[in-house]
Parts: sequence; C-alpha cells; structure tokens
Amino acid sequence: MTQKFAHDKRGSLFGGIGSLLVAVVVALAIRWLFFEAYVIPSGSMLPSLLIQDHIFVNKLIYGLRVPFSKQWVAHFRLPVKGEVIVFRFPEDESTFFIKRVIGVPGDKVSWDGNQLAINGEKIPTEPNSRKDYFLGLVSEQDLNGPKDVYDVFREDLNHHPHPIFIKKDAFHYPAENVEIPPNALYVMGDNRDNSNDSRMWGFVPADNILGRATFVWLSCDKTLPGIASFICDPLHIRWSRFFHQVQ
Repeated sequence: MTQKFAHDKRGSLFGGIGSLLVAVVVALAIRWLFFEAYVIPSGSMLPSLLIQDHIFVNKLIYGLRVPFSKQWVAHFRLPVKGEVIVFRFPEDESTFFIKRVIGVPGDKVSWDGNQLAINGEKIPTEPNSRKDYFLGLVSEQDLNGPKDVYDVFREDLNHHPHPIFIKKDAFHYPAENVEIPPNALYVMGDNRDNSNDSRMWGFVPADNILGRATFVWLSCDKTLPGIASFICDPLHIRWSRFFHQVQ
C-alpha cells in the first residue's frame, strides 16, 4: 500500500528559508574569498579599461583575509609589476582605486612624461600601430579633450604588454628615482596624464590591496537614467568587451 505523507507547511517554509540562507552565505563567501565585481568609474585606465567596464577581481590570488577587515589569514604574495590591481585609496579607504603596478619594494621608478624606467632600465615602449582603434574606443568626453592631442604607445612591463595614452604638450607629473619601501607598491594609470596615482600621493600599502583585475564581464556606453544609473542600458551594450582579459 502506498504511504501518504502529510504536507507540513511549516517544514516547507523553514526549509525554504534555510536554503535561502545557505545561498546567501555561499554568495557572500565567494565575494569575500574569491571574486568580486567592480565598475570602472573614470578614465584613468584608458584605453586598457573603459568607463562602465564591469570587471571581476580575483581576491584570493594575493592571500586570504578575515571578512570585513584588512587582516590577513594567509598572505601568498605581493602583486608583480605590470598587474592591474584594485585597492583601498590610502587617503580615503572608503574609496576603491584601480591602477597598474609599476614598482615593487626595492625598485626605483622614473617617469619623464614619455619613458618609464625602473632601476635605471628603460621599459620597452613604441608607437602603437593600433592608435586609431584605441582612440576609437573612447569619446572626447571620456578623454576630457579632443582625441588628436593624444598619442598611443605600447608599453611592455614585465611581460604585460598594454596600451597607454599620453597627452601632447601636457604637464606629465614626472617621477625621478622614487624608491619603493617594504610592503608597498608604486602604481600609475594607463591614461598617464589623467590619472590620480602614486606620482601625486605616494605608495599603496600592501594591506590596502583588494585583488587583481581579471576580465570584463559587462560593458556599456550608457547607463539607465535616475536612481538606476548604476545599471547598464541594454541598448548601449559593448558586446565586443565581453570576457575581455585585463592585460
């Protein structure tokens, strides 16, 4: 004889709540330990990263932290030169910045407005043959000026080739033999003349590092108006940016 089981509504309710709580805990654990999503708000990393690029950041690559704190449970390594990192801005730790690592502890960094040198060695830099392509990715509003005043170069820092923007006839915020102290990093934006970085405010403490930028998972030219301004407008998606690797 087939057994019939009484339907317990309370059991179903508590089971559903329990499943939801488990899902929330798993989602938060993934965010705390492994990956977190960020949105690029400014043009300091143009043309490598565009405004309204949505990126995933690998938080585990450099170590494991106590949730909601800067305390390391296990610290695996510091970022290396050429990697793009997200970190807490040293002058306001409620703000997150994204920049490229230029110097690590013990390095001496120089920048004359066109040429980067580390420990006296010039970093390979050459005019970028895809200049028109990279300038075509951005608007003059994003650049804060006409496109024809920008040069595009290809810089290869520690086997991390990437394009950089340099504005002609601009003040280039130089650096001269700046020595990087222990447990700190020197960072710069790829949009070299429109970036608030180590040339202005100094070093990034190792404890402020949040993770390494890995790839773009969503990108758009425009967002929705009003209170939904953080959401991409589906009519203005940059489909070609999907799964774009951050070099």
